[in-house]
Amino acid sequence: MSEAQALADKLRRMALFAEIVDSGSISAAARRLGSTPSAVSQQLRLLERSLGLVLLHRSTRRLTLTEAGERYHPACAAMVAQARSADQALERLRDEPEGELRLAAPIGFGDLLASALEPLRRHPRLHLHLLLDDTPIDLIAERVDLALRVGRFTDSALVARRLGELQRVLCAAPRYLAERGWPRDPGELAGHDWLGLPPRSGAATALAFQGPQGARAEVRVEPRVLASQVTVLEALALEGWGLYVGMRDDVGAALDQGRLVPVLPDWRLEPAAVFAVTPRRDEQPAKVRHALQALQAHFGARGG
Repeated sequence: MSEAQALADKLRRMALFAEIVDSGSISAAARRLGSTPSAVSQQLRLLERSLGLVLLHRSTRRLTLTEAGERYHPACAAMVAQARSADQALERLRDEPEGELRLAAPIGFGDLLASALEPLRRHPRLHLHLLLDDTPIDLIAERVDLALRVGRFTDSALVARRLGELQRVLCAAPRYLAERGWPRDPGELAGHDWLGLPPRSGAATALAFQGPQGARAEVRVEPRVLASQVTVLEALALEGWGLYVGMRDDVGAALDQGRLVPVLPDWRLEPAAVFAVTPRRDEQPAKVRHALQALQAHFGARGG
């Protein structure tokens, strides 16, 4: 028998001894444990043999602790209490959101998260740590519980749940279009300056458009300006640096104010899928489950 197995057997017998004392008899302990009196007695004898001491005086009417038993019982009872306390702590973690929830998302999702995660405010033992960055981070290395990812998802090492989608808009500043001309169809887009995030694969970005009468077009573009944050790209677009594909939620105000204008308004970009990503496939703690439920409800309410 290995040392680990011997220790495990010893701990089980210590817990059984505490149960016998708490129950008041071997038969009562057997009933509570779903065992038989003879099996319980045998385990008690094995424990006493390993200690080289008798822990209980047995009689037909009652059990009495020996001096060794009186000294040994408090530690055994404390061990059982600690185990139950540990289980209860995990039950709280499973059923009630608590602890730190580390959630990663693109920078532009700040307002969305503030609204979507509002139901989590009612859980005072839960603490949020938001990691906002437009460059995807390593969920394992950064101990991220949940991340939001936009676009195609291909990482088989992570678990992805589709939440919905976001509308994308091709836009530019009026000054840029006045200088470079208004594209009349997707075929003219390749000759323009583009702003974009660094492509993950290093290849040029492909944009798929849907046009009038079911027309389709795909345009491959190589940005003139790359930036790791969409807030910077929007600022550059406002200054007339080039064409920019932004999320409607992000550029809506600039479009309403005329600081940005839609390009090829008769052609629609395919929406961007939004995924909730977790680094594990097994049962999730309550903090992650509640956050997922809040996000799913938010995207469901907005028709995403």
